[in-house]
Amino acid sequence: MNRIIINNKTDLSDIETLYFIRDVMSNGRISNNNKQYCYLTQYEYEGRTIQVATDLRKKSDSFTIIEVNSKK
Repeated sequence: MNRIIINNKTDLSDIETLYFIRDVMSNGRISNNNKQYCYLTQYEYEGRTIQVATDLRKKSDSFTIIEVNSKK
């Protein structure tokens, strides 16, 4: 697969978002019998809890970034 879809549901910058996606991808395909990137990875970042969820599609991988403890 050569395509990825990024759904950033936070106020993180593009570069911050890509940092988290890069980290998930660097661990390789470890979920779904080694076909998919980790289903859900959680980070503590500047006092915030950030989660990256992945989904395997026919022609791409999808990454959704959310913040679970928003102080807004």
